Amino acid sequence: MIKDVHIGKERVEKVVVGENEPLTLIAGPCAIESEEHSLRMAEAIQEITKRLKIQFVFKSCYDKDCRSSIKSYHGIGVTKGLAILRKVRETFHVPVTADVSNVALVSEVAEVVDLIQIPAYLSRQTHLLVSAGETGLPIHIKKGQFLSPWNMKNAAIKVESTGNRNIILTDRGTFFGYNMLVTDMRCFRIMRDSGYPVCYDATHSIQMPGSLGTSSGGQREFIPDLTRAAMGAGANALFIEVHDNPQSALCDATTQLPLKFLEALLIQAKAIYDLVRQFPELEIN
Repeated sequence: MIKDVHIGKERVEKVVVGENEPLTLIAGPCAIESEEHSLRMAEAIQEITKRLKIQFVFKSCYDKDCRSSIKSYHGIGVTKGLAILRKVRETFHVPVTADVSNVALVSEVAEVVDLIQIPAYLSRQTHLLVSAGETGLPIHIKKGQFLSPWNMKNAAIKVESTGNRNIILTDRGTFFGYNMLVTDMRCFRIMRDSGYPVCYDATHSIQMPGSLGTSSGGQREFIPDLTRAAMGAGANALFIEVHDNPQSALCDATTQLPLKFLEALLIQAKAIYDLVRQFPELEIN
């Protein structure tokens, strides 16, 4: 039995992620670039999700701690970044989320965001998972590219040790070889067996980590195919990094979905998501 995850504190639209809930989209630019850009992107995405009756959580990061190169754009900083996320939240009344990579920042970030996101490369980091769990906020854990889906139960248990069972587990691809990721569609069924809703990260899964030397490449032409497959495989939510002009993006320029394609992609995703829920799951053994 999958537990529903409730996202949203005061003054924002409540989002409930679960087996019998509407499709949820966690989306926004990879990194916060400016207040104006964040507000513009949040407004555009919200207009689309409202039309399609899809739940929306705005995501953008103040610090990109896992960039390939020290010379890459690492973010606007926690103080400016949280102020911008707060402005997005107050302007559009949508829940907001961001990565937390540093235990020392967890409590500060928790004052602003509605959902704490644990980056994939830190999904085994006990102190970070426990500290995040202790905030009482829902926790979104991305599966490490180096982990099998059944190992994600251990990450969830670390958060559970705090009494917090408001958890979402996300697949973002698994290392297949040098600079390559592959999405194993069995992940969703396996991680759902932990009792938590599952999410698919459609844009990081098509990443080619470090393939450009000082940055990661990507094959965003495969986003629609993998998104449709993940919806059919039972994902409860969808994570997409979206930018109105990816070529000029300060982070993940080769993998973010161009905003102009978002609505068409979500129409397909929602149709499959809704169709899957019309049929009983086949228990084959």
